Order: sequence, then structure tokens, then C-alpha cells
Amino acid sequence: MKPALLVLRSGRVFRGEALGAEGEAWGEVIFNTAMSGYQEILTDPSYRGQIVAMTYPLIGNYGLNDEDVESRRPWVNGFVVKEAARVPSSWRGRVSLDEYLTAHGVVGIEGIDTRALTRHLRDRGVEDGLISSGDLDEARLREKARALPGLVGRDLVSEVTTDARFTWTQGAWDPARGYAPAAAPSCRVVAYDAGIKLNILRQMTSLGCEVTVVPASTPAEEVLAMKPDGIFLSNGPGDPEAVPYLVDSVRRCLGRVPVFGICLGHQIMGLAAGGRTYKLPFGHHGANHPVKDLATGHVEITAQNHGFAVDPASVARAGWAPTHVNLNDGTCEGMSSPDLAAFSVQYHPEASPGPHDASYLFHRFLDLMGKTTAVTKGG
Repeated sequence: MKPALLVLRSGRVFRGEALGAEGEAWGEVIFNTAMSGYQEILTDPSYRGQIVAMTYPLIGNYGLNDEDVESRRPWVNGFVVKEAARVPSSWRGRVSLDEYLTAHGVVGIEGIDTRALTRHLRDRGVEDGLISSGDLDEARLREKARALPGLVGRDLVSEVTTDARFTWTQGAWDPARGYAPAAAPSCRVVAYDAGIKLNILRQMTSLGCEVTVVPASTPAEEVLAMKPDGIFLSNGPGDPEAVPYLVDSVRRCLGRVPVFGICLGHQIMGLAAGGRTYKLPFGHHGANHPVKDLATGHVEITAQNHGFAVDPASVARAGWAPTHVNLNDGTCEGMSSPDLAAFSVQYHPEASPGPHDASYLFHRFLDLMGKTTAVTKGG
């Protein structure tokens, strides 16, 4: 095995072995607590600009395939695991983790103490770092790590959004038939693509939404001219304050048609409402975060992937109310404005492979569009 190094901005060095493509990769180093779903993580555009370390010790045991992808390609800057399974065991697996990373040019490292890395990031907060399987000079790599730009203020959405408008036609996955066609449409949704996950689109088309996806830079006037029944704001990477063009478009859309936002879309909604966002110490990344629905008192187990949060007090004066709260740290996980027919959540109700506790939110969006459309047409 070829040696490799993970070097953090603080100067700490983790020694391991090369995984995937050889070379050098840099980004914000974060940890993810999910036990499965690594292919979805690799292909989630929200991880653009980040090196992802998996806390579960064995990754790749069921291989990777052509179906369980969340976008057109992997987006992680680098990948860190304790042990990568070399011989995957699943009837759906096609290639190993190492083969997949190599084929897509993703630089990784295995064999390091991921528990020590996770504790370091948990105690000190996320920090920039780099993986190298070429240059192994620790002093030189420390200098490179100290010079990395960080995520704050960088527009990563422009790197992952679609280049052109398109209509999505694929429905949910069935074990016997694969992905089903979209259900007969009953409403029209325009989705702003800030790094949208494909399973979000599948969820909406399965419920009868005709979904048109547009680039994040699309002006509000162009979206409203399409006469949608609702507007969706997708997940995406990086600092929400670094995409003021999308914030401005959402501000112009609010109150015109129902709006539903997820993850970065939730943060964009908060900024459009006049609120503020702030960076979390080490973010929320995993498939096991408890969230309380303030209306029902029910606790949902959710999948999450975000490094920023909305200050709920900053949007309260504009009539927005918190709807969900994270039971680990008390951060805002959802908000709504009934007057504007808009709501958002910080977590991922479309989570694949799960959990599915929050899938009802897509039905809520459908109901909101139905009620609003009925009132508009009836008036």
C-alpha cells in the first residue's frame, strides 16, 4: 500500500495509506456519523469543498452501483475511512470503493485513527486540511494547509448547479423494476438547483409534481413567468451568504407562490426573510440526528448535512416561527410563515437510504400548493 498523509491547518498529521486516486486534495475536513449511504454521501453536491471522514470503521462493504447516486458525479474533495472493504458483498454492488474513487479522481486515505480525528474536530471545530499521497513532506504540507482559503464567503453553488433548465421524469426506486416513471402530474413545481439531490426530485415526481429544475442564478421574474404552483429551494454546499443572487430571487418569490426549502434552501429562506445565518463549530453530518416537531411534540430521526444554521430570533420580527428544533444542540431545524405560504427544514426528508421519518414534508408541500391553487383559481 502506498503511504498517504492527512494534514490539518492546526498542524496535526494523520498517517495512513492511499485510497482511490493518487495525488493531493484539500478542503474543509468534517466527519459524518452515518453507518451506510456512503455512495449517496460521495455524490451529494452539498459536500463540495469538503473532505469527508466517516466515523463508522468499515466503509464499502456493499460496494457501489450505478443507481444509488444523488447527482451526476462525486463532489467530495476527499474521503477518509478507517478501513475500506476490498471485496464488496451485495447483489447490487458493481465496484469496490477504491475502484469507484479511482475512476472518478477522488483522493482518499484509509488506515488512520478516525476516532482521534473525529474527537479533534469535535473539540476544536472543523478546520481546513489536505490529503496527499504524492508529496509526503510534512513541513511543506503544513505550510499548504495553513494557506487554504476556507469555506466562508466562497460561492460553491455556482460550481454544482445545473447549466441549463431541465424537466425531471424519474420516480421512486423499486427493487423489482428499478426507477419508476414519474406519476401523472397534478401540479407544477420549479426547483432552484443549488446542488439538488436526485432523490428530492424523485420524491416530488412520485407525488404527482411536474418538476422543472433551473440554475441557481435564474431571476425570480423568469421563474414566476413559468406560472408554477410552487417553488422548491434545494440543498447545496457552503456559505449561504455567498450566494446573494439566489437570496434576492427567493425574496422576490416569497408571497407570490408557496415555497419549500431544504438544507441550504432553508438558510437561503432565512436570509431572504431578513434573518442571519452563522457557522456551526463542527456542523451536523449523519443519519441519526433527533429533531423535535414543535407542533406535534413528535421526535424524528433525521439525516443531516450542513455547517451553517439560521438564527430563529433574526426572522421572528418578519413573522417567521420555528417549527423544528435539534435535540442535540437546540439549533433551528425548521421554520414557517403561514402568511407567505412558505416553510423550510434544515434536515433531509428525502434521505436515501434513510431514515424516512420526515417524508411527510413533501405531502405538506403538496397540500400547501393544492390549497393555494384552489383559492387562487376559485377567486
